[in-house]
Amino acid sequence: MRIRPARPDDAAAISRLIVPLAEKYILHEFDAQAGERFRAAVSAEAIAGYMSAEFRYHVAEEGGGLVGVVATRGDGHLYHLFVAEAAQGRGLARRLWDVAREASRAAGHEGDFTVRSSRYAVGLYERFGFVRDGPDDEQDGIVSIPMRLRTATFERSE
Repeated sequence: MRIRPARPDDAAAISRLIVPLAEKYILHEFDAQAGERFRAAVSAEAIAGYMSAEFRYHVAEEGGGLVGVVATRGDGHLYHLFVAEAAQGRGLARRLWDVAREASRAAGHEGDFTVRSSRYAVGLYERFGFVRDGPDDEQDGIVSIPMRLRTATFERSE
């Protein structure tokens, strides 16, 4: 398995990875309109736009295809973290997060990290050291849980 920085031509494959996982694990919590907004936000076009903005994407490849993706926005916010079902349970989410975190640090980020987690992923982020940072939130029908990884806490636990 190889983890590398994503390229703009990866946007369609990233979208194809995210959409079915979101449909299975996340979108059942949203109304139909919110689900469509989420799908539009992870379309190939949207992801390509994120890549040209302040987002940094890394992908994991195995067997000629993408099996994982991680993205940060502005170096301090974990924006996407998805792992194909066939690759789950092997520590890939942790490896992707470690790569993204180290890339943010290399770019000069010294502060805390945040994430707006789905209910499904809260336990994963807690294992990474994130803690809830407020009540569940809903914006335009999309539910998320704000979480924060405090840098001082994380560095003591490494």
